[in-house]
Amino acid sequence: MPIIVQKYGGSSVADIERIQAVARRVVETKRAGNDVVVVVSAMGKTTDSLLAMATQINPAPSSRELDMLLTVGERITMALLSMAIQTLGVDAISFTGSQCGIITNASHNRARIVEVRPFRVLDELETGKVVIVAGFQGVSYRREITTLGRGGSDTTAVALAAALGASHCEIYSDIDAVHTADPKVVLDAKRLAEVSYDEMLALARHGAKVLNADAVEFARRAGIAVYTRSSFRGDAEGTVVRRDPPTPWRPVTGVTSRKGVWAVELPAAVSFFEALDDLEGLPGAVDFACRTSAGDRVFVLRPDFDHGAEARIRRALGGAGDGARVQGGLGTVTVVGDALGAADVRRAWTECLRRFGEVFGVVATPTAVTVIVREGQVDDLVRTLHESCIGSGQEGNEWARQCGR
Repeated sequence: MPIIVQKYGGSSVADIERIQAVARRVVETKRAGNDVVVVVSAMGKTTDSLLAMATQINPAPSSRELDMLLTVGERITMALLSMAIQTLGVDAISFTGSQCGIITNASHNRARIVEVRPFRVLDELETGKVVIVAGFQGVSYRREITTLGRGGSDTTAVALAAALGASHCEIYSDIDAVHTADPKVVLDAKRLAEVSYDEMLALARHGAKVLNADAVEFARRAGIAVYTRSSFRGDAEGTVVRRDPPTPWRPVTGVTSRKGVWAVELPAAVSFFEALDDLEGLPGAVDFACRTSAGDRVFVLRPDFDHGAEARIRRALGGAGDGARVQGGLGTVTVVGDALGAADVRRAWTECLRRFGEVFGVVATPTAVTVIVREGQVDDLVRTLHESCIGSGQEGNEWARQCGR
């Protein structure tokens, strides 16, 4: 039978009623003649609650103990869902990340999967069981429990799909599809029925919450098609992410953003590479680096950089931290597309930013333009750039016309 991997996010399993609804969907997929592997996240805001408890006890908890604590959430969900499926007359079994063979590197809080050994999963599928797997977690080659960072359950699902030779991977959440912007921010954002791996990877890396960037990278390497679907609206059309989808060429794919960004500004006299090495000691902290007009170095940290940030940053920098300016309350807005390096397009977005007002920095590549602003300005800038780049319809895409397409 074909193997289908389904992943359900925290909102999809937020309470008992929703877990039972997921169980019914899983059983329906199984009875349609498929082998089914289900990857689950923690219920609702469980991870945030556990993290809050940890920081009440220790403002800067050790990364190892955080991993031991946070992996509890997914284990609760996997056991409850397995029980719910069993009550519907289908045999099921739950596994932790380590039990199902998710092997990671030794980095706590933001580990990367290096190998998947799904022998136990395959054995249980052979007996006709549905296999439920705790997402977001694995075990390092040192036999330590590790977590994969925010959105890591997506990565678990795609990595398992690749290792099992699944026909495809389905990602269920409260977000039904990939859009040209967050539809909660831009009300006329358009659904993208199909996107390429490269487009989705760029969107995910710069803040789109539909899929985790590591998951997209796994899917690209393995050639696994990923379908995003709604857990709550069965009739909602989603998005398929795959290699070279048959879509019309588009100069701009979308506008995405992130909030809760930290930035570290270091005087020009501080060695760039030494500071980078120091900050990379904080697992997965540095997102990108740039320079100000005065020559100072600015390191922008990922929004999921954990609590106790400023103290940890200064501690990591040592003596160089005395002259550092550490600033929170920032955000980034990124325009993703294939034509951003064209001269006319470049003039278009620079004029848009000039009209917008104060920005802290801009990093531009041929396929992504990232702007650093205050957190409170993020949504306004998303709307401004979306209107300029994409508008309310394809015929209104100014950049497409300027590119001559």
